[in-house]
This record gives sequence, C-alpha cells and structure tokens, in this order.
Amino acid sequence: MSRSVSTKGNLPDEMRRTKISFSWIILLVGVILLAFLLVFVLQNLASVRIHFLTADFTMPLGVALLLAAIGGALIAAVPFCARILQLRRATRKSRNYHGAPR
Repeated sequence: MSRSVSTKGNLPDEMRRTKISFSWIILLVGVILLAFLLVFVLQNLASVRIHFLTADFTMPLGVALLLAAIGGALIAAVPFCARILQLRRATRKSRNYHGAPR
C-alpha cells in the first residue's frame, strides 16, 4: 500500500495539519487562560460584601468579579444563539423550498 506524500514537506497527506490538530492549540491557550484566572482569584481573596436584590452576603473579590464576568458573557451570548437559530431555520426553509435533499 503506497502513501501519497504532500508537496509541503515530507509528511504524508494524512499527517498534515487538520482541524483536530488546531484544537490542541486552542486547548493550550485555554489552559493558559485558566491559569491566569486562577492567579487572579488567588491574588484577590479579600472578602467583599455583596448586595443583590434581597440577598446580602460576603465572598472573595476575585470570585465575585469572575462570576460577574461569566454572567456578562452569558447575557452577551443570548443574541448570538438567537441569530444562529434564525440562520438555521432560514437555511432549512430554503432547502425545503428549492427541493434540495437533506
């Protein structure tokens, strides 16, 4: 069984960069960001008093800021999810209208 060789170096075609190999880079970046977040939380352990609606409690400053950032990201994600669903629905309608197979 012969293997085809890529014109980009000496690697066979099946060993070139793929989307899966790119995910390892993304994973590494994610681990580095999580390490920075851990350092941030550990450096901001001073307790702060939180007042939210009727709740009144204390928690570390770093944790409170991290929770606020996560909440903001979730709120920002809602319109993006709605847009993706809208585009999927439009694509599905277009396929059905033109008689394209699924």
